[in-house]
Amino acid sequence: MTFTEMLLAAQRRNGSLLCVGLDPEPARFPGALRGDAGRIYDFCARIVDATADLAIAFKPQIAYFAAHRAEAQLERLMEHLRRTAPQVPVILDAKRGDIGSTAEQYAREAFERYGADAVTLSPFMGWDSVQPYLKYEGKGAFLLCRTSNPGGDDLQNQRLSSVPGEPLLYEHVARLAQGPWNLNGQLGLVVGATYPQEIERVRQVAPTVPLLIPGVGAQGGDASATVRAGWRQDGPIVVNSSRAILYASPGDDFVAAARRVASATRETLAAALPE
Repeated sequence: MTFTEMLLAAQRRNGSLLCVGLDPEPARFPGALRGDAGRIYDFCARIVDATADLAIAFKPQIAYFAAHRAEAQLERLMEHLRRTAPQVPVILDAKRGDIGSTAEQYAREAFERYGADAVTLSPFMGWDSVQPYLKYEGKGAFLLCRTSNPGGDDLQNQRLSSVPGEPLLYEHVARLAQGPWNLNGQLGLVVGATYPQEIERVRQVAPTVPLLIPGVGAQGGDASATVRAGWRQDGPIVVNSSRAILYASPGDDFVAAARRVASATRETLAAALPE
């Protein structure tokens, strides 16, 4: 099964476009967990158990674990995900981007150490920095394309005068992901929910690749506009929400609150799908 097929199967099974981001901040943990970096696994595992039937994917952000020396907890969490929710793909949000020999080690980290189904990458260093990840059959790689942060304009929205048609940089990345770089159908693109018109433009350029779309929820992206701009029947979208779900309540009811917000977000996304 290809990674795209895995996403489409999860979408059908759970009736969902929602990706639950796992960005654990111990200072924001509820109740007795607050401030305890040793409880990162416990917090995330409870969120996973509460939302696994509502999600198309989970997306742990590696920096939130590494900053607290919690890589071993991330390994435990990945094992928990594979054991309790094997039908839900896991995207390791690492945003790696380095030369080929180093990329080989990062690919081993993502796919062998952590057992992720996909990873996020920066394409800035070119094809040879992406290729090592595609040696893993059935695994996916999402290239940063048009990100949700305001500073994305500094590079992504600039024209390339040396490329025929003078595309914007993000348009060029989308073309590469749809075409010459996507040898085995393993590539996807990261596009921010804060720019729905540009999601639509990416879809024009790359009609079938999966889109990972952060920015819904705490970052203010419009869920309905995101779906209308990015959804295609043969090109899945994975709409991420992290903080709005994780920190839906500061109290002991945080698990139930996370499920309520995840369920409501899933329904909002589903309602925006065409008839």
